[in-house]
Formats: sequence, C-alpha cells, structure tokens
Amino acid sequence: MSRFNCLLAASTIALALGATAPARALIVFDPSNYVQNVLTAARELQQINNQITSLQNEAQMLINQARNLANLPYSSLQQLQASIQRTQQLLAQAQRIAYDVQQIDRAFSTSYAPATGSQSSQVLTSNAQSRWQNSVAALQDSLRVQAGVVSNLDTNRIQTSALVTSSQDASGALQATQAGNQILALQAQQLADLTAAVAAQGRAQSLEAAQRAAAQDQGREQLRRFLTPAQGYQSSNVQMFH
Repeated sequence: MSRFNCLLAASTIALALGATAPARALIVFDPSNYVQNVLTAARELQQINNQITSLQNEAQMLINQARNLANLPYSSLQQLQASIQRTQQLLAQAQRIAYDVQQIDRAFSTSYAPATGSQSSQVLTSNAQSRWQNSVAALQDSLRVQAGVVSNLDTNRIQTSALVTSSQDASGALQATQAGNQILALQAQQLADLTAAVAAQGRAQSLEAAQRAAAQDQGREQLRRFLTPAQGYQSSNVQMFH
C-alpha cells in the first residue's frame, strides 16, 4: 500500500471516531439566549429593588403613624383644676347673702322690704344695720375673688409657656392636637376666673344699690312719722293724797 493510501485511511478513521464522540464535549455559545437571560435577571433585580423601596415606605409610614398616635408628655390638667378649685372656694365662702336664689328672696322680703307703718323704729334700725353689713361683706368677698384671680395669673403664664413649647415640639398630629386642646382649656379657665370676678363685683354693686334704695324708702317712712301730728297732751285728774 502506498503512503497516500495510508494517510487517507487514517483520516477516514479519525473522522469516524470524531463523529461518534459525545455531544457534551462541544461548547456552543448562543448570543440571543445570553441577552435574554441578562434582561430577565435585570427585571428580577428591578422587582427586588421595588419591593425594598415599598418596604421602606411602609416602614416610614408606620413610624409616622406611631408619631401621630403618641400622647403629649406634658399635661396642665392638674394645675388648671387647682386654679378653678381655688376660685370656686372663694365664691363658696361668700358671706351673708351668698349666690343662692332662696336666700336672696328671703333677704329682700325682710331686710330689703319696703318700710311700713306697722314696723317699729327698732325694726327699721335693725334692717338698716343688716343691709349695711351685707354691703360691706359683699365688697370684701369681691376683693377676695379678685385677689384669687390675680394670683392665678402667674400659674396661667407658666402653663401657657409650657403648652406653647410642647405644641412647637410636637412630633405628631396627636401631640399637636392635645397641646391645642390644653391651650383651649387654659383659656376656658381664664374665662371662668373672669366670670367669677365679674359676678362677685356685680353682687357687691347690686347689694350696694339695694341698700341705697331701701335706705331711701326707710327715710321716707321715718320722715312721714316725724311729720305726722301726734296726739297732744290731755289733762286728767290725779289724786295724790287720801
């Protein structure tokens, strides 16, 4: 056999062996499939990023809700109640004719009633003395209530400053609302003090006016008695010795 024929036979055997080799021994690169896989991985990564962002937003929303639901750490309720209680105690300590409708009606049916001819001079004098004492007591009560209201001003100033500071430092809507509500309560307490002072002053003025009116009526009655002719002296027989 010639040399050429030997080479040809060897080539034929090599090709036959190569045709029967396993397919896994070959590495094939598909560009379109690679691009598709990269795009799929990018979309999955974007979805993961979106989920992370959503979770962060939800966490921030929960934090904000917790802040909005947090209670205000400062409360002025106890101080406001104490101020109102002090004013109420001063009003309750009103002397003689107090803030009672039945007591007022009784006084104006006796001491402040119009003077009549059937009343003795002693009764007229006693009524006048009682009316004067009522007026003096009412003036004293008015001054005491006004002094109590003035003493509450310093407490109100401290509470106002604390509540405004708490409102400015509020971390959520609930704290801001609670601070605003307490400021409104403070204003209501101040209005209550003002009402008490006006009531006490009005009581004193009313009793003073009632005293003047009763004094004028009593003066007319006493003048009438003085000007009314009395029964003159009439002589009678008197036996001094047996």
